[in-house]
Amino acid sequence: MYKYVRTIFLTLVAVVVVAAAFAIYGENAGPQLVSNDQPAAGSSGMARPHPPLDRAPGEPLKTPL
Repeated sequence: MYKYVRTIFLTLVAVVVVAAAFAIYGENAGPQLVSNDQPAAGSSGMARPHPPLDRAPGEPLKTPL
């Protein structure tokens, strides 16, 4: 009798795992937009530039006391 319970339980777990995989995989993220336009002058087109630092490299941090 326990053999059938174990088989039913494992089948149910397998069905849940497959359903979860389809739910995750089937999530529609929409089309990706790609452009061949040239990036703006002075940028690499990869990311936004970092803002300038308030201190020089190697200068210790100012700790307020």
